[in-house]
Amino acid sequence: MATLKVNVTESITLNGSNYGATNTVSISGINEVDKRVISAVTGTNGTQIYGGAATAGQGTFIHGNVKYIRITNTDATNYVTLHIEGNSHYNQYKLEAGKTYMLGNSKIDNNADIDNFSGEDVTKIEAKANSAAVKLEVYVATA
Repeated sequence: MATLKVNVTESITLNGSNYGATNTVSISGINEVDKRVISAVTGTNGTQIYGGAATAGQGTFIHGNVKYIRITNTDATNYVTLHIEGNSHYNQYKLEAGKTYMLGNSKIDNNADIDNFSGEDVTKIEAKANSAAVKLEVYVATA
């Protein structure tokens, strides 16, 4: 097993003062890493970029083993809509050009009340480009 080290750094100076920060997390127990570049299309339902299930397969990961997911939009102009789906929960996010979306596990909820988080497993992530195909870098680390 290995440890994945993730660094997030912000760098900015406002009015002569540094407001940057660096945060690091170490994620232990990593046995597998999947890193790929995939094109997200503009067509109906976009492109499936992640699958979650009870057994592993091509682009499909075991729910309980997922420890880190990163999706980076490498395009310079176009955004993608990320559709994150569980068995009955759905969330959508706009991922602008050059930006990154990260998850620390494969649990989601769409409950209106934060006190009632149910932590449903992510079964699918789809990406739909807004006006032209977009290259996404998808990185998944699992136990």
